[in-house]
Amino acid sequence: MAEEQKYQIVPEGKIRDYIDGTIRKDTPEEYVRQTVEKRLVVEHKYPKARIAVEYPIKMGDGKKRADIVIFSEEATAEEQQDQQNIVLVIECKKESVKPTDKEEGVAQLKTYMASCSNCVWGMWTNGKHKTVYQKVTDDKGNILFEEANDIPSADGSNSANDRPKRGLMSKATDDNLLFTFRTCHDIISVNEGHSKQAAFFEFLKVIFCKITDERNVTQPVEFYTTASERNNSDGQATVYKRIAAIFEEVKKKQGKIFEANDTIKLEPRTLTHLVGELQKYSLLDTRIDFKGKAYEEIVGSNLRGDRGEFFTPRNVMQMAVAMIAPREGEKVLDSSCGTGGFVVTAMNAVIATLKAQMQGEYGENIEDWPPMIRDAFNNKITEIAGENFFGFDINPDLVKATKMNMVMNNDGSGNIIQLNSLLPPHEWSEEKKHLLEARMGRAKDSIVNHKTIDLFDVIVTNPPFGSKIPINDQQILEQFDLAHTWTKDQHGKWKMNPTKLRVSVPPEQIFIERIIQLLKPGGRAAIVLPDSIFSSPGLEFIRVWLMQKTHIIASIDLHADTFQPHNGTQCSILFVVKKTEAELQEELKLGFIPNEEIFMVMVDHIGHDKRGNTVYKRDEEGNLVLRHEENEVREINAETGEVTYRKENFEEKIVNDQTIMVAEVFLKWKRQQGIVW
Repeated sequence: MAEEQKYQIVPEGKIRDYIDGTIRKDTPEEYVRQTVEKRLVVEHKYPKARIAVEYPIKMGDGKKRADIVIFSEEATAEEQQDQQNIVLVIECKKESVKPTDKEEGVAQLKTYMASCSNCVWGMWTNGKHKTVYQKVTDDKGNILFEEANDIPSADGSNSANDRPKRGLMSKATDDNLLFTFRTCHDIISVNEGHSKQAAFFEFLKVIFCKITDERNVTQPVEFYTTASERNNSDGQATVYKRIAAIFEEVKKKQGKIFEANDTIKLEPRTLTHLVGELQKYSLLDTRIDFKGKAYEEIVGSNLRGDRGEFFTPRNVMQMAVAMIAPREGEKVLDSSCGTGGFVVTAMNAVIATLKAQMQGEYGENIEDWPPMIRDAFNNKITEIAGENFFGFDINPDLVKATKMNMVMNNDGSGNIIQLNSLLPPHEWSEEKKHLLEARMGRAKDSIVNHKTIDLFDVIVTNPPFGSKIPINDQQILEQFDLAHTWTKDQHGKWKMNPTKLRVSVPPEQIFIERIIQLLKPGGRAAIVLPDSIFSSPGLEFIRVWLMQKTHIIASIDLHADTFQPHNGTQCSILFVVKKTEAELQEELKLGFIPNEEIFMVMVDHIGHDKRGNTVYKRDEEGNLVLRHEENEVREINAETGEVTYRKENFEEKIVNDQTIMVAEVFLKWKRQQGIVW
């Protein structure tokens, strides 16, 4: 009975309001409002009791409903019936509505604010653009609306219109960080006229500045703009100068990402607006999965290339990493790292294990740990990131993007290398080979060919694939068994022709072999591959080669929509362990490969449809199922520094995603099989 009380059914096409629980029609405008409501509670610390939705505001002889209003802290339930006790009004519109719209734009918001005598703040947003106003009265009694960076928080800890204080900045929530990143990117695109890619890299510079300033913990915050600076050209110039000084520090620390003569190619006004959007957040303290989702979506929408690149959904990455289970001290690689999702996910899995151990000794909340212990933990994270996690990619733009992803997630960016990993290793640059040799404890100049690159304990990757990007360079192909021709003898056994190469080979086929070459004996890999590798009769020789060289542990058949809306290729994830030389010799003596059990699963629900829209669980009648959740909101008294916690109840939609169950079932099966890693 208690279990049933945790769920609520919502009819199809409806949504349950985060603030008052009302069942409303699920529309684009409602999505924007629900995102704002959650931010008001979680980020801005407003109790739900101070917030009202669809509040009727009297205007002349009629009434209009404001989307969201917030009352003064002192207002009782009875006093909230009076609109003169409203201190903040928020209007939410769908994305197609523009701020300049006569009927639904910012003019409507100002009318609401003017009708509520004690209303000081207002915000208008369409989920893409946001405008905040503070209502003031001049010497002549005229009402003026001055643009501000953001609305104030309930507890005063997030006064985004003044210089922020370290320790009082907010941790961003899921959709709100994505919304902020999109807003920043759109500000650049609209105001500067840059291409999508150019706009992204200017945004990247600003994020680097934000992270660098957050790391300067002994100095006052420099990444900020005041409301007065935002609203005049002199102030905007001051902000630009301040951020440009931080960027000089960035270039010194990130010399391999930015050129020495590089500058922030944004107008002061544009840069000031970006700073105003970002300054309220502590990106370093924000949950890693929130940052990853927001960052990778922005990267993916702007840097998709024509080399067979399509980025792996986060839930699939998390499943693969949970199954491959990297451990502290193991060297982990994504040989086609894209935006860095697999590297960051694997790194964070190791960090999470360390964190859990520390929490068992020092308590659940890291903020409450002794400073010395917290510093030791952070230093250990930096050490883990810097020594054990690696990424290769041929695309220099994606390498930059991955380095930024690593910087946002405890660094390790020095091990992200621009490299065509299919090239013969003797053609890799000396600098890159020496870096790998030093990190792996190998002798200098020991990397000489494809037989000497068995460097990594774990590889988890989604290599580029497709017939449109074949590999036909003979120097590359001659390194690989799978690039040679194979024939079946009279006994049905496949044999490689050692003297005859295929004319061209789809990249995923030789990437399989390169990944095995890069593994240490006994090392393990998780590889995303097209289903043709597993089912095509003409590719049976690849399956034979895999059984010869590896223990095939698992095959996860992914849903057809996994990589939609960008790619409809049906894929699976193959999990293998590289055989040791002793195992290879033993099987050679036996004359056959012993049978082994393989874990196989079909994922029927991937959490989104072919358009990329999230799919939620529904009952047999098609009604949405909600799960009751309790969120702990941490509050800091801006004057005393006192930390308190309060509970906020809400109902969460349940994503229809089976990947979250696969790893648990696999780990149980693995233990039963006696497989240890």
